[in-house]
Amino acid sequence: MEALYLLIPLSLVLVALAIWIFFGAADSGQFEDLEGPGLRVLRDDDSAGN
Repeated sequence: MEALYLLIPLSLVLVALAIWIFFGAADSGQFEDLEGPGLRVLRDDDSAGN
């Protein structure tokens, strides 16, 4: 039972940290272009290899 006094606040801190990191990434534009990198892989660009 005493372990819960440590684990509950620790889990709340970890959840708050994860939410803070997620919203920080969303505010910086991390999730704005989700299709661009996938389409860039398919583009045939032979000049990059030479």
